[in-house]
Amino acid sequence: MNISHENVDAINAVINVALAPEDYNPQVDKEIKAQAKKAKLPGFRPGQVPVGHIRRTYGKSILFDEINKLVNDKITNYISENKLEVLGQPLPLEDDAQYSWDFKDNFNFKYEIGLAPAFDLPFTAETEFTTYEIKADEETLADRIKNLRRSYGKMTNPEISEEGDVLYATLKQDKEEGLEKTTSIRTDIVEDAKIKKSLVGLKKDDTVKIDVKKAFKTEDLARILGITEEEATALDVTKFELTVKNINRLEEADLNQEFFDKLFAEGEVTEEAQFTEKVKEEVENLFKQNSDQKLRNDMYTFGMEKVDVTFPEEFLKRWLKATNPSISEEELNEGFADFLNNLKWTIIENRVVTENGLEVKYDEVINLAKERIYAQIKMYNINEEPSDEQLNQFAIQLLQDREQGNRLFEEAKALKVFDHLKGLVKLNSNEIEYKEFEKLA
Repeated sequence: MNISHENVDAINAVINVALAPEDYNPQVDKEIKAQAKKAKLPGFRPGQVPVGHIRRTYGKSILFDEINKLVNDKITNYISENKLEVLGQPLPLEDDAQYSWDFKDNFNFKYEIGLAPAFDLPFTAETEFTTYEIKADEETLADRIKNLRRSYGKMTNPEISEEGDVLYATLKQDKEEGLEKTTSIRTDIVEDAKIKKSLVGLKKDDTVKIDVKKAFKTEDLARILGITEEEATALDVTKFELTVKNINRLEEADLNQEFFDKLFAEGEVTEEAQFTEKVKEEVENLFKQNSDQKLRNDMYTFGMEKVDVTFPEEFLKRWLKATNPSISEEELNEGFADFLNNLKWTIIENRVVTENGLEVKYDEVINLAKERIYAQIKMYNINEEPSDEQLNQFAIQLLQDREQGNRLFEEAKALKVFDHLKGLVKLNSNEIEYKEFEKLA
C-alpha cells in the first residue's frame, strides 16, 4: 500500500491511496470466511456454507465494503500520523479508472481535503482584558427580595384593585358581534400610564373602556384575546369594555422565621439583616457568572478580530452538501457566513488546546453534567437537595445520549480554554454596580 498527499495550495490538498491485491485480499478473505460461518442459505446447513459459494455470490459486495473500510482507516491514521489539521472529512474525487473487482485490481483512489489555515495565537502575557467585580445595587437587591417574597407569598382576592393586581375580567369589543373574551389581565404589563391608572380602584362588576392597542404589546394582546399576532395587529376597532369579575393579588411573604427556613437551612437565618446579606451574597455569586460571560465574550471578540485567515470555502461547501444532502443552495449560502465564524473560533480553541497540551478528562465532563443537572433541579425546587450519587446517575444517563455528550464535551473544552487564557493574559479588575455593568454588557 502507498499513501501520500500533495498540497494544491496552503488550504487545499489531495490524499492519494494506492492498493495492490496483497494489501486488501487478506482482509477480504477473512471476512468471506466469517460470512460463510454465519450465513443461513437454502440448501445448506447453518454454518456449513462453502467459502467458494459466498465468494461467488457476495464476493464483490464484500470486496467493495472491505476496501472502503481499509481506505477510510488508512486515511484516518495517515492524517493523525502526519498531524494534518483537516476541516470536515476527506471527499472522494471522481476517477475515470475502470475496475473489474475480480480481487486482482490495483486500485488508486484520490480524496480532497481542506486544511486549517496557518496563524499565530494573539493571546499573550501582554494582552490586557478587564474583569468586573459586580456589586448588587440597592434597586437590584430590592427587586430580588421582592421576587423571593412573591414566590412564597399567598394569593388573595381584595375588594378594590391596586397597581400590580391581576384582574379576571371580560373584554368586549365596542362593536356589534365583536370579540369577547373572559381572561386574566396583569395590570403590570399595561403600557399606557393613563390606562394603567384607570385599572386602579375597581371593584367586582365595575366597567371601564380601554384602547387595547395602547394598553398592550401585540404579543400580550394576542394572548389575552386568544387570537394570532397578525389578527391583533389588524384589529379594526381597538376600544374594548373591561368588566371586572374578580381581583387577584399576590401578597408578599412576611419576613419571618417560617419564610427564612423555606429559603435556607432551618435556623441558619433568624433576622432580616442576615436575610438581606444572604440574598446579596447569592445575587453577587450569580453576578460572577455574568462577569465571566463578559470576559469570554471580550476574548472571543478579540480573537476573532486579530486572527485573519482564509478558509477552503469551495471544499467546505461541497462537504456540507455531501453531509447534508437535503440542504438547498439558498440555505447553504444563507448560513455559510455563520458557519465560517463558528469554524474560525473552533480552530482558535483547538490551537490553544494543542499548543498547550490541554486535555479534557471524562471526570471533568461528568462534573459539568452534574453542575448543569443540579442547577436545573434547583430552578424548579429550591429546597430539593439531590445526593451526589443521584447526580452521578443522572449525569451518566445524560452522557449516554451522543448529542448531549458531544455538547458537554465541547462545553468542557471551552471552559478549559477559557481558564487557560485567564491564567495567560493580564486581567485588570474593576468594581462596578450591576446597573452600570448592564450598560456595558
